Amino acid sequence: MNHQTIVVIDFGGQYNQLIVRRVRNLNVYAELVSADAPIDKIRAYNPIGIIFTGGPQSVFADDAPKVSPDVFKLGVPVLGICYGMQLTAHMLGGIVDHADRREYGKTDIKYEDSILFNGIDKDNVCWMSHTDCVKGLPQGFKRTAYTAGCENAAFEDNKRRIYAVQFHPEVVHTIDGNKILRNFLYSVCKAKGDWQMTDFVGEQIAAIRNEVKDGKVLCGMSGGVDSAVAATLLHKAVGDNLTCIFVDHGLLRKNEAQEVMRVFRDERGMNLIKVDASRQFLHDLSGVRDPERKRKIIGKDFIDVFGEEAKKVGKVDYLVQGTIYPDVIESGLGKSAVIKSHHNVGGLPSVVDFKKIIEPLRSLFKDEVRELGLALGLPEEIVLRQPFPGPGLAVRIIGNITKKKINILQDADCIFREEISKAGLNKSIWQYFAVLTDMRSVGVMGDERTYDYTIALRAVTSVDGMTADWADIPRDVLASASSRIVNEVKCVNRVVYDITAKPPATIEWE
Repeated sequence: MNHQTIVVIDFGGQYNQLIVRRVRNLNVYAELVSADAPIDKIRAYNPIGIIFTGGPQSVFADDAPKVSPDVFKLGVPVLGICYGMQLTAHMLGGIVDHADRREYGKTDIKYEDSILFNGIDKDNVCWMSHTDCVKGLPQGFKRTAYTAGCENAAFEDNKRRIYAVQFHPEVVHTIDGNKILRNFLYSVCKAKGDWQMTDFVGEQIAAIRNEVKDGKVLCGMSGGVDSAVAATLLHKAVGDNLTCIFVDHGLLRKNEAQEVMRVFRDERGMNLIKVDASRQFLHDLSGVRDPERKRKIIGKDFIDVFGEEAKKVGKVDYLVQGTIYPDVIESGLGKSAVIKSHHNVGGLPSVVDFKKIIEPLRSLFKDEVRELGLALGLPEEIVLRQPFPGPGLAVRIIGNITKKKINILQDADCIFREEISKAGLNKSIWQYFAVLTDMRSVGVMGDERTYDYTIALRAVTSVDGMTADWADIPRDVLASASSRIVNEVKCVNRVVYDITAKPPATIEWE
């Protein structure tokens, strides 16, 4: 890579990749590197700057992540955030202790003179999430911000170009947080802003060709945005050496299987094989209510079916998966907490004899994947499709899964998506879908008592899927969707709308 790079050292916080995303949004390339990476690996990036992320640990814990002290000797700027600030202070001789007053959420902050805070209001609001804080600064540092509960909310040694903030500038709740990151990148690190998605396309194609050479590649195609972009990228790189297998687990959206075959096999000429495994998946999911068990079963069945089909294809050297970063981080990365497992995250399936796994989108957020798809020449109707989880409707049916419930949800979901599209909201809402709850309630239809299911509608606005807010859909659109669902879908007599943000909820219900 010829462009400048920021190395983001990962200490296990849930939103660490969000820092990477914010940096890339500012046209500077960034990569997340584990805290236990040897200093030679960090040095090999030839970084123009280093950012320490937040994390769930206390610096005093026995298993607290540390970084090589040599990182401060590389002669490049360092910015510590939250845990990264406390670790910086701890390693350089400062005092870290339990805060007298813990701070979580939006917090009033006073900024003092600092290159980091140039051009922003000194009386401001930040996003805090800490139990410990820096009580004493390392020698040579000065305080640059404070709050009611944190006397050293930011500090710096401008001569050594080491900076630290207790709050999270990467989240939208910190007013001017993006400006703080911009000041670090452009005023401190002297970034040129020389990275864009077209660079990623060329680099990935070159890297894939160099890795694969004449090898045979197998890709699991779901028809969703992630697998579509991953398959298209591989097709650009290796052409007919790529074979795609589309496993229809019977949990897709209405008419989706036919659409996948039309777009990718018939129109784009990919080697695409369709396998109808819906009976096997439905049988193995029978009676299963726990969402994690559903995901594990679907993951195992997917690998088993995929493995059997791979044997029919013949010798295959590489397996491609459309794993993206929110999948990785929610499944647990390093010391990060596991939120929920994703069937397409993990090592090479042991039941299949591949040489290596290829995950070309593993470091990208959903909006970056869409940007990549457009750069690859995919049409908007594919690139802007709704995000859809690998386990499909299994994680949108609460409780036991049956064929009848799948049909109910497919019909309700189709109606909701039609109404959103008809209202011209399909491009402004990041994700929208229906959920079949496990709740049944009394209703009246045609003067008769009913006791049927409740459909929950979910629609969110987001940039990268790591945080999201519920979409403020016009009342008439919701009313139309609700009316059509209860009138056109059998066994449904009630429709509700989910108005919960992420966090505290996830976008999917399971």
